[in-house]
Parts: sequence; structure tokens; C-alpha cells
Amino acid sequence: MAVHHARWLPRRGQTAPPADQPRDLAGWGLTLAAARVVAGARLAMSFVFLWAFLDKTFGFGYATPPAKAWINGGSPTLGFLRRVNVGPLASTFHNWAGAAWADWLFMLGLLGIGLALLGGVALRITAVCGTIMLALMWAAEWPPAKHLSDGSPSMSTNPVVDYHVVYAVLLIVLAAVGAGSTWGMGRVWASLPLVRDRAWLR
Repeated sequence: MAVHHARWLPRRGQTAPPADQPRDLAGWGLTLAAARVVAGARLAMSFVFLWAFLDKTFGFGYATPPAKAWINGGSPTLGFLRRVNVGPLASTFHNWAGAAWADWLFMLGLLGIGLALLGGVALRITAVCGTIMLALMWAAEWPPAKHLSDGSPSMSTNPVVDYHVVYAVLLIVLAAVGAGSTWGMGRVWASLPLVRDRAWLR
């Protein structure tokens, strides 16, 4: 699908935009400053996913103690999904907790999304996969609930738009503006024969 953006068109006798005219140096209808801002947001999001992967794999002692690290036999999904005690999918998440397929799918998702964001490649697929993962995590925490199944307060800070939703929206925005073209391999990736003819791979 072709994407068209308004660009500066020279008048008679002009060969370059005026000094006060924003220049579309990113190639996606963005000024250089805007392209750098979204590239910075992309790199920040990559660290969110990569840190979660690394901490759960090696147990740096923040969210995951060393004894529960994946490399030490711990399960990346067991603790989180077993604690789910509210929402319509609670029993489903309990069944998934600690399953090998769930651990591998979750960890590969964290790693794949993080690396794609870091490199600025396959951002459309990344946005879809990341949104699905974040939607499942949102459902596991179930922010709409005021109380947990035991009657205690859920401490939900927002019943609809929590950080999972914000992250998902940001992933979609990054894909929509081609955030991999600045400080990333987005242009190289898009020029590959396999990707060039398949817009959904960009």
C-alpha cells in the first residue's frame, strides 16, 4: 500500500526549502527532530521488552530473583499467571501458568519484539504481536475491577487505559510512522526483495 506525504515543492528559481521550512529528512513526512523523537521512543520501548526478557532469563534480582531465573529452572509465567484472581479469563490463565509452551511463547515474544524495536525492523508485525501480548497482560490484571475475588481492593489506577494500553498505542504509532528509518535498519529492511513486495513485513 503506497503512503503519500505532503512535501515541499520548489518555486521557480528555488533549489532547496527555505531555512524556516521543516525538512522531511526522515522520509515519512516527519521533520528530522520529529524522526529523532519517535526513534528515541522506539529505543525506549525496546529496552522495556528486552529488560523483561533478560531479567526473567537471568534473574537480576529486580522483578525476578536469581533462584527463579529461567536458566535456573524457574518459570517466567508461573508466578504472574498463578496470581491472577480477577477477570473473566482468570481460570484460563491459571491453566496456562507454568506451561512450557506458555513460557517459551512469552519469552520469545519479549525477545523478538525487543530486538525488532531495537533494530527498527518489521515494526508492523511487531505492533500486532506486541499489542496481542499486552492485551493478554491487560486481561490478566483486569484493571476494570474495583475488587479482587477475595474482596480486597484491586488498586487499579485506571479502569481502561493503563500502561499496557499506552504501550500498545505507542507500538502502533511507531509502526505507522516508520520509526525504524532513523537510528535503525528500517530503510535497509524495507529494501530487501522479500520485504519490498510485502508491505506487511515492514
